[in-house]
Amino acid sequence: MVETINIEKVYKELMALRNEIQFIKKHMFDPDTIMTADEEEKYERAIKELEEKKTISLEELEKELEM
Repeated sequence: MVETINIEKVYKELMALRNEIQFIKKHMFDPDTIMTADEEEKYERAIKELEEKKTISLEELEKELEM
């Protein structure tokens, strides 16, 4: 009977751990998706410049840097 109690105890522990892991996965965040206020400002400026066609392609930049 002692063995059965230990198996039940282990099972309950495993279920508790599973629930904790599911909670962590649900509430986990990706640090790469969080921007500082400065980074957000730079991003918004870059998007605006792209929309206003104020940017150049990588190929154009490489040619310009070769000179």
